[in-house]
Formats: sequence, C-alpha cells, structure tokens
Amino acid sequence: MENYEQKLGIKLWAEEDRPREKLLQHGRRYLTDAELIAILIGSGNRNETAVDLSKRILSFYDNNLTKIGKASIQDLSKFKGIGEAKAISIVAALELGLRRKETQEEQVLQVIASSDVHRYLHRTFADLNHEEFWILLLNRSNHVIGKHLISKGGQAGTVADPKIIFKIALEYNAANIVLAHNHPSGSLKPSESDNKLTRDLIASGQMLGLYVVDHLIFANNRYYSYKDDQML
Repeated sequence: MENYEQKLGIKLWAEEDRPREKLLQHGRRYLTDAELIAILIGSGNRNETAVDLSKRILSFYDNNLTKIGKASIQDLSKFKGIGEAKAISIVAALELGLRRKETQEEQVLQVIASSDVHRYLHRTFADLNHEEFWILLLNRSNHVIGKHLISKGGQAGTVADPKIIFKIALEYNAANIVLAHNHPSGSLKPSESDNKLTRDLIASGQMLGLYVVDHLIFANNRYYSYKDDQML
C-alpha cells in the first residue's frame, strides 16, 4: 500500500505521460502549461514531481502566465524545490516568449498616432515592476528606425539624461523622437518632473533640429499621450 501512496517521479511514468516524451511524440501544443514548466525545471522536490510543483506555482499565480512573468527570481525561489537556477530558467523562458511576440510585431512602422506607439511599445513595458525610459527614433516621414533603452530605476522613478537621448538620436540620424516611460504605480497622471523633462527635451530638440513628436506614459496596458492631451 505504501508504494501506491508514494508519488512517482517522471522517469517512472508511462512514456506517454512524460512531458519531454509528449513533446517529442505529439509536439509542443499538446503539453499543458504545467508540463512545459516541468520541462524547464527538470525535477520537483521530495514530495512533488516536477509537474505537481509546476501546477502549484501556476495555482499560486491564478494559472496566469502573465502574472508569473512579473515574478522575480526571488519570488519563484520561495517555492520548495525551486532554487535560483530553476527560477532563472523560468524567468528566461517567459522573457523569450515576450521577445518573440515583440519580434513578430517589429515591422517598419510609421507613427501617425499615439496608438501606433502604444502598439509598438506596449510589450516592452509589460510585466515591469520598475520604471524604464525608452525612445523611438523616427526618420522625416516618421517611420521607426530604432528603439533604445535610456535608463531604468526603481518603483519610484528613473532619470532620463537629455545628453544621452540626443547623442543616440544624432548617431542614428533621427529626425524626430518619441519619448516613453512607464509608471509601475499604475497611475497615468504625469508628474511635475515628467512635465519638466518633456518641456526641456522639446526646447533642446528644437535647437538641434530633432523634434519630440510625443511622450507616452504606460501603466497597466493603458497609456497617456502628451500629444493627445495637447501638452506638446
């Protein structure tokens, strides 16, 4: 009876139930989220198989991969059986999935409205628990020619250096730039420092012939546009 009560390791499962074998035989679409995570972590703990442990992690995050994507290495390492190396594997895999989606959308985009910028950058700011400041570089017809991270900080904010912004823009022969940063707090309201930075960059850009065409603030899949609000 004791043998029946013990949980079986993956290697003792029927072959059709092993995640790796399932993937080889049937393809990746056949696997559940828990089985895919189980492949990443490789093994469970003394009381759980890798799949059981993966199910527990998923359950903690409401079976929502987006929520797991926001978890830090330290958060994931709190689960028994998930050390730093396994946590890193999960974080890296979810980041690759996010970047794959970005790559699929990164076609030559012409910025006509703020919604174009949001569509291009919303995944860049997805799952961030800290603030980042990015710029889009545009040519004279407002086609995107580059995307660059300027700075990142904590939950309270980050510092965007105008010298770095215009140095990058000049190196890539940009004609126009779009500013973008996120508010981890979820608020879309621009701070006074946001307003001052925007005003300073507009004034400096005009002297250099580099024009700030918009500044977007991202928060919880929503955004605020200075241009739409007639703040430019």
